[in-house]
Amino acid sequence: MLSKFFDKVKEGLSRTRAAMTETIAAIVPIGTRLDDDAIDDIEAALIGADMGLETSTEIVDELRKRLRSEQLEDGPAGVMRVLEEQVAAMVALGEEGVLPLEGVLPGKPYVVLIVGVNGAGKTTTAGKLAKRYTDAGKKVVIAACDTFRAAAIPQLEIWAERAGADIVRAQHGADPAAVAFDALEAAKARGADVLLVDTAGRLHNKVNLMEELKKIRRSLAKHDLGAPHETLLVLDGTSGQNALIQAREFNQATELTGFALTKLDGTAKGGIVVALRREMDLPVKLIGVGEGVDDLQPFDGAAFAKALFAE
Repeated sequence: MLSKFFDKVKEGLSRTRAAMTETIAAIVPIGTRLDDDAIDDIEAALIGADMGLETSTEIVDELRKRLRSEQLEDGPAGVMRVLEEQVAAMVALGEEGVLPLEGVLPGKPYVVLIVGVNGAGKTTTAGKLAKRYTDAGKKVVIAACDTFRAAAIPQLEIWAERAGADIVRAQHGADPAAVAFDALEAAKARGADVLLVDTAGRLHNKVNLMEELKKIRRSLAKHDLGAPHETLLVLDGTSGQNALIQAREFNQATELTGFALTKLDGTAKGGIVVALRREMDLPVKLIGVGEGVDDLQPFDGAAFAKALFAE
């Protein structure tokens, strides 16, 4: 798994890695030693990659510590090694950080609530996740709870057909919470292993959106006290620090369990992964590094750090 993840993520993070390595190589030429000015420039480079001020400061503090103890190799390679070690430690996942994709799931059906703003990739993430579960031999039902966006249900139907999953839908404008309730009822009746709940993400009225998500959660819990077992916030990796703002708002309303970060192949600011983990204390569970079905990968912190700073 590590090799497959590394290859995919290294390719997807090429723009972020190029920006980081080129900047650091310019700051610390081969054969030279770091000084305080160089470390300040490295901190600026990390902030520029969207790692955030607090995270970047914590990383460069370790650089300074290594420099004082003379445990830092000369040149960019030594700097990169320390950065990789620090990032790997920051984004490391415990058991709570792993999204179960095979074997015995912690729920029958295992209910995954997928939230986020329009355009982040919620519906695509739901479809790709459905395909992963069906490929693992699981019976999947998808709840089409985005009943306000005209294109959402047809798009989800295409993904359901592609994945070999069932779909529960309603008419345009129907109550999303009622759709979620009916979908869970249908998933149980059909003996499904997984229920994926795709939700709306319109931003013109945030209060209504958050209240709607709370209502969906209550509806699912009425049918199954353990549901939803997972609440994933899908974030567009190109949105930078705005992703942190969204994470805080959605977490207040929906008790997130983790993130699915998409479109990292389209940004030079992949450090947002580190900022989310460091500042939200929630794991990135899925990472999207391309358009293909297989480009949605379970997150691996060590491989991510290696891909970010690999020469």
